[in-house]
Amino acid sequence: MTSPTLRYALAAAARGWHVFPVAIGDKPPLRGFADWEANATTDPETIRRCWSRAPYNIGIATGPSGLVVIDLDTRKEGQSPPPSWDLPGVNEGADVLAVLCERASQPLPFETFTVRTRRGGMHLYFTAPDGSALRNTESDKGNGLGWLIDTRANGGYVLGPGSFVDLPDGTGAYEVLHNTTPAPLPPFLFQQLLPPPRPAPVPVHLALPDTRRGAYLRTALERELERVATAPIGQRNGTLYLAAIALGQLVAGGALAETEVSTLLEQQGVDVGLSRAETLHTVASGLRAGAKRPRTVAA
Repeated sequence: MTSPTLRYALAAAARGWHVFPVAIGDKPPLRGFADWEANATTDPETIRRCWSRAPYNIGIATGPSGLVVIDLDTRKEGQSPPPSWDLPGVNEGADVLAVLCERASQPLPFETFTVRTRRGGMHLYFTAPDGSALRNTESDKGNGLGWLIDTRANGGYVLGPGSFVDLPDGTGAYEVLHNTTPAPLPPFLFQQLLPPPRPAPVPVHLALPDTRRGAYLRTALERELERVATAPIGQRNGTLYLAAIALGQLVAGGALAETEVSTLLEQQGVDVGLSRAETLHTVASGLRAGAKRPRTVAA
């Protein structure tokens, strides 16, 4: 007998959406599917084999599926809006989207495939523009749309219809509210979701000898700064911390000057959108951690 979740997974795949199994009653990918974006599939036989084992929840990898999903959440108990969204009538993500549409003189984009989420919110499915570089956003951070609105695109996934989640912060099913073809992402939302331009590379001005050792150290420093510059939103602080550890090892080994390294890392952190206070704390913590394992470079 075909399970309901298998039918839903096959229905999603028939639309060209790449699916993968998610833990029963939960939201993380099934153990063993760490590389879920690469392993998500539209192949019916693969899907049948997987979901015949258990009624897994259904993950839809938005990037490979050519989707941008706007997640309109509801307010949790005790949650208050930030000052910029403390407006009359704004109580949930759908209200925030209505304000955005009103400000842009655009209609509400509800004529698209829509799923009711477990706590009464909505997932609005849109097709991504060709060649889109959109990535996930969270609330009003960075290029996010606003309070109680997340988006999932390249690098993200959503739970598809037929999934059921039972967690302390909410229990419920994911149910189709409007069964239609996903509409193209409205241009005014696409423009707001575009990632900010990459900051110009931080000039590396260090008094390093013109030797093989000096070239190695310069390359090591530039590589870590580049990693911070290209880190996706949501991973920038962690990437900055790892860069500070790596360079802190060289500082502790006497290969680089701490003042110069911390200045460059702090500048890069601020350039990618981290607050100065957060950047200073992260760089200092990373340098301290790196100092515990000094690394030297041969002359």
